[in-house]
Amino acid sequence: MKKSILPGLLTLVYFLLAGCQSSQPFQPILKIDGSTAKVSTSKTTQVLDKLYMAQLRRSPMALTYFGYDEGKDQWDDLSEKAALNTQVLLKQQWDTISALDTQGLDSQSALNIRLFKVMLGNKITDYEWRDYGYVGFPVLPYPVNQMFGLHSEPVALLINQHTIKSEQDANAYIARLKGLTLFFNQLIEQLNRRAEKGIMPPKFVFPKVIQDSRNLLRGAPFTEGKSSALLADFTRKVKALELSDTKKKRLIEEVVGALRTQVKPATEKLIACLQQLEKLADTRSGVWKLPNGNAFYAYALKRTTSTDLTADKIHAIGHQEVARIQGEMQGIMTAVKFTGSLQAFFEFIRNDPQFIYPQTEAGKRRYLNEATAIIDAIKSRLDELFITQPKADLVVKPVEAYREASTGIAFYSPSSIDGSRPGSYYANLYRMSNMPWYKMQALAYHEGIPGHHMQFAMTAEQENLPLFLKAESNTAHFEGWGLYAELLPKEIGLYQNPYSDFGRLAMELWRAARLVVDTGIHAKHWTREQAIDWLKANTPNPENEIIKGVERYIVMPAQATAYKIGMLKILTLREQAKDQLGDKFDIRKYHDVVLKNGALPLDVLNDLVNQWIAAETRRP
Repeated sequence: MKKSILPGLLTLVYFLLAGCQSSQPFQPILKIDGSTAKVSTSKTTQVLDKLYMAQLRRSPMALTYFGYDEGKDQWDDLSEKAALNTQVLLKQQWDTISALDTQGLDSQSALNIRLFKVMLGNKITDYEWRDYGYVGFPVLPYPVNQMFGLHSEPVALLINQHTIKSEQDANAYIARLKGLTLFFNQLIEQLNRRAEKGIMPPKFVFPKVIQDSRNLLRGAPFTEGKSSALLADFTRKVKALELSDTKKKRLIEEVVGALRTQVKPATEKLIACLQQLEKLADTRSGVWKLPNGNAFYAYALKRTTSTDLTADKIHAIGHQEVARIQGEMQGIMTAVKFTGSLQAFFEFIRNDPQFIYPQTEAGKRRYLNEATAIIDAIKSRLDELFITQPKADLVVKPVEAYREASTGIAFYSPSSIDGSRPGSYYANLYRMSNMPWYKMQALAYHEGIPGHHMQFAMTAEQENLPLFLKAESNTAHFEGWGLYAELLPKEIGLYQNPYSDFGRLAMELWRAARLVVDTGIHAKHWTREQAIDWLKANTPNPENEIIKGVERYIVMPAQATAYKIGMLKILTLREQAKDQLGDKFDIRKYHDVVLKNGALPLDVLNDLVNQWIAAETRRP
């Protein structure tokens, strides 16, 4: 399931930066020396922010995502020359950061520099796998797939991120529409380059992405009927401007022309390319089929989990965790006096109507009210778990009607940096059958409090935290915390209803099963059908969710391993701290260490926790 719009956004920004053209040359930056060490934290933050902004400026799309107006009339350059130029910049930044005199820096500044070097090192190494990656990012190897892709991302950016507050913004929107010809031509070139090297997604992907592309050309001015998505979006935004009707009419006419003469032929050319590639695609699912595919998957696992765990080890951990969780589920069956096998209990959970609120306005209101009550209850217990707490509030909202049919079942939308705008936990009530009440608590904890809202708000509200730590995140830490946050409330006496506790276990089981299935597909040559059958036998999830899940893991190798590996690391470090500190252990302080620097690589988190344990041990 999609957890949040922002993690996907930030991941997208990351791989947008891997292959884009800079409009500004690299400039040397301020060096830190002994004389500036007394103001090291703020000085270091300034240096790192300047470096990171140089990366952002290479991607007009990334700038738009972050709310900057610079480059608002451009798309990213997807060419090989641009990828090389990006690599040159990153290596220049590596040399710059490595030359800094860090003697006398405080621990926070030293940590920030270490983390920036880790980020740079990863991106520089990623270049070696650029042909496997989503414009350079190796964990997501296919530039076009059914989950996301450069065939649909420009439209999503224009509709959701490209604001129009002036005539200049409107003209920039039009320029971007006209620029889709070059952008799609470059995408076609990248797709063909990969195909020549045998780097292609399985055949099932192509009908889905072809249909997505065709959907762009539905409605006026492409066909009769209502306005197309882009025309409707532009018209709505322009009509809200304080411009004369004549100017508004001219702008809309220009968009119509750009859609007809630029967007339509560019999209049709992309569709034709995808249709040709579909003929070449096969049905093999795993990336083992790619040239040097086993080494690629090993690297993807390392980048995703920030560990040295092998595919075999992760596969074994998955089986162990599945068995443990299923054992706990047997206890739930006993508590509710269910007789029969675990698989029979799964069928009962899937199909019994008592777990679904009615598909009515009253049913939806009941769900939202109860989810809000769950959030309110955990808010009142935060002092038991956290010292640092976000200023920003959290509210529960239904997913809006215009996007509820296509978006995930739940996600989090971040609060503002200053805490003035609350974070929002969105529950998708389009199909109430997808939102059984027994999963309500775990979902609210994961997306909201103490889950992603705690992460985002606490990170955003850190005044001296560099921009890159607020913008980029380690998936294993980020999603590992979300999964850990589902368990944490149980440890303070929540989940009183055994079915709600089963819902928590069901969600954890799904993440444990991913370890088995992801490594099964990409390292052990499992077929798509084999993975689907295994999940049907071992989880209570409905078949349609299982199929979508397997198809997701196929096109996003290693990504699904992050959740459980991250959670296990957070739990292991916590138990280590408890064992070594005894009565000195304070879970609130532990959570501060885990969260205050953003979503970190797990090896860095390991070091920070060990440093904290040592400091607490010395404390009287």
